[in-house]
Amino acid sequence: MRIIFIGSVNFSAHMLQKLLSLKANVVGVCTRALPKEEKSDRCDLSAIADKHTIPSLVTEDINAPATYAWIKRHKPDIIFCFGWSALIKKELLLLPPMGIVGFHPTKLPHNRGRHPLIWTLVLGLKESAATFFFMREGADDGEILSQKSFTISYEDDARTLYAKVIATASQQLETFLPQLQKREYPSQPQDHTKANIWRKRSYKDGIIDFKMNSRTIYNLVRALTRPYPGAVLRYKEQDITVWRIKELQLDMPNIEPGKVLQSSADSIVVKSADGAVAILEHTFESLPKEGEYL
Repeated sequence: MRIIFIGSVNFSAHMLQKLLSLKANVVGVCTRALPKEEKSDRCDLSAIADKHTIPSLVTEDINAPATYAWIKRHKPDIIFCFGWSALIKKELLLLPPMGIVGFHPTKLPHNRGRHPLIWTLVLGLKESAATFFFMREGADDGEILSQKSFTISYEDDARTLYAKVIATASQQLETFLPQLQKREYPSQPQDHTKANIWRKRSYKDGIIDFKMNSRTIYNLVRALTRPYPGAVLRYKEQDITVWRIKELQLDMPNIEPGKVLQSSADSIVVKSADGAVAILEHTFESLPKEGEYL
C-alpha cells in the first residue's frame, strides 16, 4: 500500500515517525516550510523524510496544480493528511483509490472545525476523542475509520492534552494500518444532525478579563499555554503573556475584579469575579504592585 503523507505540525511528525516504525510504505511527504516569524505548533517534515530517503515536497498550497502533479507521480493508493489547516479540494480527494484519511482530536461528529484542543480546554470538557476519518469536501465530515475516547483531567493543559492525543492516535494507527493494508477496514458514517463546528480562534479570545470567574480564567490559560501562544492580559499598554495560574477560593465580595491582592516573584494574586487567581508563570518584566488593577 503506497502512502503519501501530508502534514505540517508536531502531531504530523509523531504520526509519520510512527508509520515508519511500523514499516509502512511511505512513498512521499508533503509539508510546509517553517515560517520566518515563529508560530506555535509548526513542523517541517523534510528532515524526517530525508533521513529515511523519502521524496518530499515543501508547499504552501496542497491544492496547487504542481502539488497535485507531484503527488500523482508517486501513485499513492492512499493519502494520510494529519495536520494541515486547509480543506483539500475534490480533484485531490479523488486521486488515491482508497481515499484520504484525515484526523481530528474530537469525538466527531461533535466539535468539528478549528482549534479543537484549545476549545476543548476553554470549554472545560472532561472527555474527547481521537478520530481518524475519510476526508470529504466538507470540514471533518467524512466516514469514521477509527475513534478512541480519552479523559481530560482538571490538571491537563495544552501540552499534556496534546501528548494524550499523540499517544491515543499512535495506538489507533497500530490497529487500523494493517486493516487498510488488507483492504479490510471499518467505516462508520457520521450523524450530521449531531454536528457543530468550532470557529477559528481570534486574538480577543485569548485576552484575560478578570470579570470572568476563576474557573473560566484557569481554562483559558491552560488552553493557550505552550505549545500555543499563551493567554494575555493588558498592563501599562503592553501584552503580558500568562502561561500558568492557580485558582484560589477567597470570600472577598467587596473587592472589585482585577485588583492585585498580593505581588511577589512567586505569585501575583488577582481578584476574579468569584474568588481570585494566582498568576504563577508570566512575562512581567516589572511586577504590578499590590492595590493596582489588571
